[in-house]
Amino acid sequence: MSLAGEGAVAIWHDIAPEGRDEFYAWHGTEHMPERASVPGFLRGRRYVAIAGAPEYFNLYETANKAVLSGRDYLDRLDHPTPWTVATVRHFRGVARSLCEVAHSRGAGEGGLIATFRYDVAGARAGDHRAFMAGALDALAASPGVAGAHLLVADEAASAIETAEKKARGSATAIPRWIVLVEGWADAPAFELQVRAFRDGPSFRDASAAPDRLPAAERAQRLAVTRPAFRRAAPQASARRRRRPRSSLARGKAGRPVGAA
Repeated sequence: MSLAGEGAVAIWHDIAPEGRDEFYAWHGTEHMPERASVPGFLRGRRYVAIAGAPEYFNLYETANKAVLSGRDYLDRLDHPTPWTVATVRHFRGVARSLCEVAHSRGAGEGGLIATFRYDVAGARAGDHRAFMAGALDALAASPGVAGAHLLVADEAASAIETAEKKARGSATAIPRWIVLVEGWADAPAFELQVRAFRDGPSFRDASAAPDRLPAAERAQRLAVTRPAFRRAAPQASARRRRRPRSSLARGKAGRPVGAA
């Protein structure tokens, strides 16, 4: 299905081995529920890589982009809990973008999600948006694809220095253009499908500017992940309870998307 709102937070990172157990406990018990309670936050999901890197991808969907520079969210970022400060020190290789959802199309939630990050020259941004709208609609209609989405970073909002960002103690990359593809095919077939889309001549011609990305970013443009945890805002959960849950929102082998 289409993403839940018009804004999104996309975060990629690894975890130092000594902080892994603490991360799982913190993220599921405190952090995800806290983020889902911020006014305007609709849903949060955590994924674990099965191909590509980094290991973790987190996606938060918000009502609109303004939520991401609003006082409620910034107040959380500027007043992290002691558990947050202790945990994020173990984050490595963080990339985080506060985004506008530029385009979103789909029939359901996938049990897999592929992410790739890239850059577009400013003069080509408008043409690229128009191109991607058609390309992602076609991709979303393909067998095995549950949804396809384009995010564009708000660089100014993403670059705001907060107490939580400082607690991580390392630089944070800001991917500018992001494609998310959700799928319900088997992982190897899905990975081949999204690689073919990413590497196709039309997309390569339209996106351009891979040379503007740092070497590590070029190497990590594609990651295929499976769901590990999901949390909806209380109001969103109430809305879903009033209608049957679609089988399209289930992961591989019929397991709920939040199961891993």
